[in-house]
Formats: sequence, C-alpha cells, structure tokens
Amino acid sequence: MGGAIYIHIPFCKQACFYCDFYFSTSLKKKDELVDALITELELRKNEFQGQFIETIYFGGGTPSLLKNYELQSILDAIYKNYKVVKNPEITLEANPDDLSEELVKELAKSKINRLSIGIQSFFEDDLKSMNRAHNAEEAKACLSLATQYFDNITVDLIYGIPNMSLEKWDKNLETVFNFGINHISSYALTVETNTALDNFIKKGKYPPIDEDLALQHFNHLIQKTTEQGFIHYEISNFGKPDYFSKHNTSYWQGKPYLGIGPSAHSFNRTQRSWNVRNNSIYINSLSYGVLPMETETLSTENKYNEYIMTGLRTIWGVSFDKIEYDFGKVYLNHLKKSSQKFIDEGLLVIEENILKTTQKGKFLVDGIASELFIV
Repeated sequence: MGGAIYIHIPFCKQACFYCDFYFSTSLKKKDELVDALITELELRKNEFQGQFIETIYFGGGTPSLLKNYELQSILDAIYKNYKVVKNPEITLEANPDDLSEELVKELAKSKINRLSIGIQSFFEDDLKSMNRAHNAEEAKACLSLATQYFDNITVDLIYGIPNMSLEKWDKNLETVFNFGINHISSYALTVETNTALDNFIKKGKYPPIDEDLALQHFNHLIQKTTEQGFIHYEISNFGKPDYFSKHNTSYWQGKPYLGIGPSAHSFNRTQRSWNVRNNSIYINSLSYGVLPMETETLSTENKYNEYIMTGLRTIWGVSFDKIEYDFGKVYLNHLKKSSQKFIDEGLLVIEENILKTTQKGKFLVDGIASELFIV
C-alpha cells in the first residue's frame, strides 16, 4: 500500500479572518525552516520503509511564498530518502497574488503537477471581508495564466458568507466553470474559536453566520457542479472523472501519511502523531536532530469512529463488511442500531451493504457521524 507526504509551510502574507491553521506572517525564519523540513524528512525516512510515496502535498500557510529552488530542495530530499512512484501527484497550494507568470512557468517545469488555488470569491467585497491578500482581478488573471500551463487545477471557494446573494454565488461558480477547471473544493464559512472572525461577530462588527443561507448555497453548488459533469465525491470536494484529489482521498481511505513541518499530523494506521505548533521550537529542536512531536496510539474505538467520520463524508460510504472484518460483530450491531433513526429520517441509506448519506443528509454529515460514534 502506498502512502502520502504532507509538507506544512507555516507562512502567510497576512491572516485571513476565518483561519485557525498554524502560520506566521513573518518570513524571517524561512531559510531555517526549509532546512528543518529537510532534516525532519531525513530523520523519518525509516517510517515508510518498503512503501511507495504516491502523493506529495505542499500545504499551509501559503507554500507559494517559497522560492522555486526552496520547493525543489524539499522535493529533492523526498526523492533521495523515500521511494516515490513513477508519476506521483504533487500539489502546491497557492494564492492568486503569488502566481506571477514567472513562477507559474517555473512550477510547470518542476515536478509539481497540480495546483490548489485559494480563490474563495471573485468579488472584491467578499475578499476584503475575509482579509484575503489578493483582489478580484488577480483571482481571474491567475486562472487564465495557470490554465495555460497546468491541466490539474483545483480551486477553493467559500460559501455561506453573510449577505452573499445566490446570484453572486452562482457567478463565482460560473467563473470557475468558464475557465475549464476540473476540481473544486468548497467550504461553508465557519467560525473557529479565537479567530478574528469570531471576535468580530461577538463585537457585532460582522453579521452572524446564517445556516439557512449556507444550506441554500450548498444545494446550489451540488446542482451546478452535477450539471457540469463533476462528481461530488467528498462532502466539500467536486471533481471531474480522473481529477479527484489522490492525496486527500488517501486520508479519507485511511492510508498512512507523513506530516512534515510545524503543527503537521501523521498517521501510520496504528498511531497518530503531531508536531509542535511553533516555528522557533520546531527549528531549534531539529537543529539538534530531535523530532518535536507527540504520539498517541489509536484505540479500536478511535479507529472505528474515524472510519465512520471519513466514510460518511465520501461517495464510498461505510462498508458493513469492513466494519465486521476490522472491528467485529459488536461494532457492526452498534452501527446498525444507531443508524436506524437516520435511515428512517431519510438522512442515511444502505446500498449494497454500504451505509451512505442521502442528498438531505450530506449537509448534516458531521453531526450524524458523531451520533454513530462509540464514546
């Protein structure tokens, strides 16, 4: 079975109001951080012995803030220390304001073969309200440039933004379709604790999140992407055939992955580990050859709950056969019993011994899954 490598680049030009990922807006430690990432890759090479790396993903933060030679040196370290399949999917998350023609051309010549572009919206007022670093013009310009050099592009869009009319949301989708983009990741605007957005709403500076509006946007998104030939293969992800994200799919299907960088998580099927959420401690620790990570061994309940959560979010659903084989009859009976009320309500359905969410259940999936957990 193959695995995946995720590289966390913890830098951003500015903080988006809704974000609670770990990053720094100071680039002072960028060189040291790249060295530390390479050291971590070298120290952990034995964790993937005998396994091939199928996907590599530069996430963050904003990986497009790195220079091409820095991305290259990280890729070189992966190829030197790990077995990589012949044609791996290698994704770079990028912001529109970083994707100059020069950078796009350089990336197109590199091993990177997929771009994930954080557009969020093509409207100026939305971008300002989220404190995005790019403007509406840059959003369109970067897509017309990127599509000349890359075929495998995914675009991020946010829906459920207060005061965003259905007409505006429709225009955002139409714009993406017109560029011939083959994959969309789309998320409802959510309020994470201790973010700037959370603070603004509490102080009455920003309208509260409207669940009904988000649901209306979500249903419109499903309808429009279906008409355009996209497959809704995970709750927030829509891809044309052959354009699903292989990297994210490996997470949802429980494949092992290595998370490199501050705050990055790893999973080897029996344990989960995570790195310290602090650039200075991360860099300092690795300069002494010490991995700054904590590890937990997953209980049977953890593994079961995780499979329920990821399975219900995807078109592959939760297999009763797999539950019985991996966890035993007791778990299977628990699942059948606890899912019955959701089946009666038309939120879940059983097809060929596989439990899946219905169209109505999709928007409520996280809540449903948590009711099926064994605590």
